[in-house]
Amino acid sequence: MRRKLVVGNWKMHGTLASNAELLAGLRAAEPFVCEAAVCAPFPYLASCVLALQGSHIALGAQDCSAHEQGAYTGEVSVAMLADIGCRYVIVGHSERRAYHGETDQLVADKAKAVVAKGLVPIVCVGETLAEREAGHTAEVVKRQLSAVIHTLGHCMPQAVVAYEPVWAIGTGKTASPEQAQEVHALLRAQLRAATSHADQMRLLYGGSVKADNAASLFAQADIDGGLIGGASLKAADFTAICRAAL
Repeated sequence: MRRKLVVGNWKMHGTLASNAELLAGLRAAEPFVCEAAVCAPFPYLASCVLALQGSHIALGAQDCSAHEQGAYTGEVSVAMLADIGCRYVIVGHSERRAYHGETDQLVADKAKAVVAKGLVPIVCVGETLAEREAGHTAEVVKRQLSAVIHTLGHCMPQAVVAYEPVWAIGTGKTASPEQAQEVHALLRAQLRAATSHADQMRLLYGGSVKADNAASLFAQADIDGGLIGGASLKAADFTAICRAAL
């Protein structure tokens, strides 16, 4: 049975003081039945490592470079993230794809770099509202995932996949449990065609997940947890979502 995973993506939010308060609140709520993780902005990773010592909450980064090292000003390598104590790295978030022009292949290359250093990539896929309304959801998410499957090869089972419909991120709109499950089942089938370990892989849903809708989403057969944005910034909200991941 796949253990649920709930990951908080803090995006570009936080201060040293507010992060410490948030993590203290999460630690006070442990233990969780699910596996929990938080993905903090780069400048705060070191302080988060210290704040999470002795905790079962894992630490992750929100992005990484596809390069191992070199003259790439402003970039952060996976080796650096591993060195500081990260376990997860988000790659291919829709905001990176949209605002920074990240291609399917660049996302796949980042995922490969993450796996190469022994960390776990959380590979994001998802369609825009225009793509959904045009009936292209399956085409888009399968194309995005295909690049990662092809690049990772036999290492694909080491990844986590997160379906985040772009139209539901930060909008207050959420895919219904049935809509989310439909896409998750599609992704699971695509993974089964690529690896015999597809049924052990965790598929997360992201997109305006809140305490009041988490349980119904996580109850779906192929939804193994969530990638949580805004609701991960409040300890009570994130805790409630973790509690819903049974």
